[in-house]
Amino acid sequence: MALLIDGKKISQQVVEEVATEVSDFIATYDVQPGLVVVLVGDDPASHVYVRNKIKRAAEVGLNSIEHRLPATCSQQELIDLIEALNNDEKVHGILVQLPLPEHIDEAEILNRINPVKDVDGFHPLNVGSLSSGKPSLVPCTPLGCMIMLKKVHENLSGKNAVVIGRSNIVGKPMAALLLQENCTVTILHSRTKNIEALCAQADIVVVAIGRPEFVSAHWIKPGATVIDVGINSIERDGRKKLVGDVDFSSVEEIAGAITPVPGGVGPMTIACLMKNTLTAAKIQILAKEVKHEFN
Repeated sequence: MALLIDGKKISQQVVEEVATEVSDFIATYDVQPGLVVVLVGDDPASHVYVRNKIKRAAEVGLNSIEHRLPATCSQQELIDLIEALNNDEKVHGILVQLPLPEHIDEAEILNRINPVKDVDGFHPLNVGSLSSGKPSLVPCTPLGCMIMLKKVHENLSGKNAVVIGRSNIVGKPMAALLLQENCTVTILHSRTKNIEALCAQADIVVVAIGRPEFVSAHWIKPGATVIDVGINSIERDGRKKLVGDVDFSSVEEIAGAITPVPGGVGPMTIACLMKNTLTAAKIQILAKEVKHEFN
C-alpha cells in the first residue's frame, strides 16, 4: 500500500512555521502583515473558501480583512477597490476570489493587482518570473504540491514528472516548479496521444483536470508518487461524496505515495496563501528600506 501524504498534517506544520515567522516579523518591523480577500457575489462555495482563508489568516497572526461586493458591481468599481488596496501600505496581500461574475473580465482584474501584493501568483509578471526561474510569488496550489513532494523525496533532480492538465492556475506553474527542481517534465492534456503510456513512465504524477477518478492504476508506474489536485462531488450509493481526479482505491495499491481527497492538497493551498502573504510583506518592507536608504 502507498504511503499516505497527509495534507492536513503537513499544512499544519506550514501554518505553525508561518505563525512563528509572522510573530518575529511583527517584533522586528512593528508591522502586522495584512491580507485582504475580495469576494464578489454570492457563490456558496466561494463564501466557504473565503471564510476558511480569513480564519486561517487570523490564526497565524495576519491582519485579515474581507471586502464583499454585490454580484451587480461594475468592473470599474472592483478596479477602484483594487487600486485603493494597492496604495494602502497596511495591505501586503490582495486576493480576489474566483470565479467572478460573467460581466467582469477576470484577466483584467488580476492584471490590476500590484505584483508584489499578488499572493495568488496570477499576475503576468509573477507568471513570467516563475517561468524564467526567477524569484516570484508562486500560485498557492502548485507551491503546496511541491512542499508535499519534498516531504516524500529529499531530491527531485532527474526524476521523470508528468503533469496532467495545463491550466494557468495549476498545470503550467506546477510544470515550471518541477523544472526548477531539475525534473524531466511532460505536460499531458486532452489532445495528448498515448496519454496512459506516457503517464506510466513517470516517477511523479500530478493530476489536475477536474474529471472524477479519471486516472486509474494501469496509468501509474509501480512506486510512483501521485499528487491528486482534483476535488469533485459525485453521487455514489445514493450519497454525495468528494473524490479526486485519481481513482484512489486502485492507485493506492500500486503507487509509492499518494495524496487523499479530501485531506490532501486542499489544506496546503490555504497554508501556502498564508506563506505567500508573509513573503509579500517581507518583499515590501525590504523595498521600503532600500528606498529609504537611497533617499
